[in-house]
Amino acid sequence: MITVNNLSFHFGGQLLFKDVDLKFTPGNCYGIIGANGAGKSTFLRILCGELEPSRGEVFIPSTVRMSVLKQDHFAYEEYSVLDTVIMGNKHLYDIMKEKDALYAKEDFTDEDGLRASELEGEFAELNGWEAESDASKLIQGLGLTDDYLYMQMSSLKESEKVKVLLAQALFGNPDIILLDEPTNGLDINAVMWLEDFLSDYFGTVLVVSHDRHFLNDVCTNIVDIDYSGIKMYVGNYEFWYESSQLIQRMIKMQNKRNEEKIAELQSFIQRFSANKSKSRQATSRRKLLDKLTIEELPASSRRYPFIGFDMDREPGKEILHVEGLTKSLDGKVLFKDLSFHVLKGEKIAFIGNELATTTLYRILNEEIPADSGEFKFGSTISVSYFPHDNTSYFEGRTESIMDWMRQYSTDQHETYLRGFLGKMLFSGDAVFKPVNVLSGGEKVRCMFSRMMMFGSNMLIVDQPTDHLDLESITAVNNGMSAFKGNILFSSHDYEILNTVANRIIEILPDGSFIDRQGTYEDYLEYKKSLEA
Repeated sequence: MITVNNLSFHFGGQLLFKDVDLKFTPGNCYGIIGANGAGKSTFLRILCGELEPSRGEVFIPSTVRMSVLKQDHFAYEEYSVLDTVIMGNKHLYDIMKEKDALYAKEDFTDEDGLRASELEGEFAELNGWEAESDASKLIQGLGLTDDYLYMQMSSLKESEKVKVLLAQALFGNPDIILLDEPTNGLDINAVMWLEDFLSDYFGTVLVVSHDRHFLNDVCTNIVDIDYSGIKMYVGNYEFWYESSQLIQRMIKMQNKRNEEKIAELQSFIQRFSANKSKSRQATSRRKLLDKLTIEELPASSRRYPFIGFDMDREPGKEILHVEGLTKSLDGKVLFKDLSFHVLKGEKIAFIGNELATTTLYRILNEEIPADSGEFKFGSTISVSYFPHDNTSYFEGRTESIMDWMRQYSTDQHETYLRGFLGKMLFSGDAVFKPVNVLSGGEKVRCMFSRMMMFGSNMLIVDQPTDHLDLESITAVNNGMSAFKGNILFSSHDYEILNTVANRIIEILPDGSFIDRQGTYEDYLEYKKSLEA
């Protein structure tokens, strides 16, 4: 259990939250949400003791063991994977090392024997004899084999280190688990395994995530950081989102009714206040007017962008034909004999080998050549490309956002450009911000502003949600779903995959591919049937 009393925190002169009173109990999973910069990660760091609050306290019983997902992927380079995972229970790890050091002594004394006996007892109580087996189950669940246990962390890819650190956070049945963006870098199978693990977990879980499907599947409560406060709601993310939208609409409707009533009363007062026969009525209405107030919506830190793609031209029957495309990189085949025909209205999600997918998109965008094969777009097709790596669009550039956008526009007027930038939350003087100081999320929003300007009838979109908050991810989802043209895309976001795609192409590790009509969930069911 975690009890938070009267908690406040200031950072750099800014109040992130104040007077927070919350209780987190076992058996529940709490999803922590809020706009970028609202203080989600800061709140977790306060709970685990890394930061001191400005006021208030966090109470956690001394008998409770807390585990935290580490963010430094290179902190355990000199350790084996097995040791790194077991460090999730530091007390157990320390006992193991002390025990091993004692048994390694050449001059083993009686005192050493007594100490070793004590350690063996503690080791058994902590299920130390099952530690290696438990570590193995965790890393296998996350998609790594037993062979990894005895490898050095320094030899692993970063995506593999992410899985090991997650296994560390889950190891040894801690009472409390704090997870900051646990699904980042995980493949879909690992995410699904984690969802199952947390669903069966008996303790208390607090998780910060931008993955809406994950929050919906695992969370029993939503903790919303907004309005300089933190409030807790029962239910998953979808329930919270729909409820909050409904409340906002109700408030706006009430405000509109009040505005109409106020206007009516003001008109009456103006017409009859000088009329003696009506003066009493006018006075009574003036008193009523004083009681009517327009309830202002609370100033939220959330900002909702708008993403919408309009087509300048309706596509014809011929969209895209790909025949026998093959590409290798550093002697490894990414895909071979890749062939598919895109029909009008199809939105195709490419999953599997991400490097292969990105390479395919670059070939279709004529950035690099294929080893063999060919492709042809229909004569009516215009393509807009959103790359996974946008470095080349901003590297070495010092102009303002406005001037950066101007280079892609046929209409050079500021008003026209501001229209697209405003949709992506660049307003006022923000449009004059130099592009070389933009954050990752701001660069992504610039790229979407650029795409919306083109009026293309085909979109090629490679991992669009990286660096974005939940509000922006929802905007991307809505924009892609509403688009009337064709889309080739890849994404880590389950909801985008499932709500946008009507066809799935998976590029397998050996370079072959599977091509299936239907939604993403349909495809997962198909894969399960193959494994059965």
